[in-house]
Amino acid sequence: MNEVVVHGMPGEYELKEGDIISVDCGVKYKGFHSDSAYTYPVGEIDENVRKLLRITKESLYKGIDQAIVGNRIGDISFAVQSFVEKEGYSVVRELVGHGLGKNLHEKPEVPNYGNRGKGLKLEQNLVIAIEPMINLGKKGVVQENDGWTIRTVDRMPSAHFEHTVAVRKGKPEILTTFEFIEEIINI
Repeated sequence: MNEVVVHGMPGEYELKEGDIISVDCGVKYKGFHSDSAYTYPVGEIDENVRKLLRITKESLYKGIDQAIVGNRIGDISFAVQSFVEKEGYSVVRELVGHGLGKNLHEKPEVPNYGNRGKGLKLEQNLVIAIEPMINLGKKGVVQENDGWTIRTVDRMPSAHFEHTVAVRKGKPEILTTFEFIEEIINI
């Protein structure tokens, strides 16, 4: 919750009004993986945190727009980074998106920072997870003693949104959905 970027372990903490929590999960269907994440507000949240969630989710779609045949991984990365940094947020560097297929984590890595025109050229039908992890404060993260939980170094809030995307000509195809979440909640 709040400062946890990913892999938070259950504990004694009880969520309360004003918290945020990211849920990252996937489905394995007919031998193939999907991956999706959404950061949920718990009740009413601070306006600065609400904006972090909104900008992070918008950055996901900025990245997805670049997932077309002929572009490069760096085009996705640059779209996310440039959008969130102009809003004053920072991009986690140690954690990245990834390819998907018979394994949950495959090549290529899909960073949320980088340069246009760099990296792997995107080919038709490549399936990737694009997953911006964006911090309200500094970009740094640390791993907790439990060996799993990754949190922000400054304990400021972090948001995480993710879709599974198939690279196509002209327009990417989003294979996961937030539709059912957003029938109930709207950030």
